[in-house]
Amino acid sequence: MFYTYVLKSKKDGKWYIGYTSDLRKRFKQHNKGKSTYTKGRGPYDIIYYEACLNKEDALSRELYLKTGMGRRYLNSRLKRFLFHT
Repeated sequence: MFYTYVLKSKKDGKWYIGYTSDLRKRFKQHNKGKSTYTKGRGPYDIIYYEACLNKEDALSRELYLKTGMGRRYLNSRLKRFLFHT
């Protein structure tokens, strides 16, 4: 399985969208500051993830979620969560 995921920084509230084959390991890497793009902005919460059967689908989904339409989808999908945290 491959996972597309969204992290939310507890420090500045910004989101990071990525994909991985090992969600638990990757989440730990982000929180330990071992990821170039998220270093210094942690700790993080996983606020959303999707499971895909192959790498290509997970990467495609990551790229979509990073677009304007993808962000709107996430905002709509996470509406209750975003307004209660």
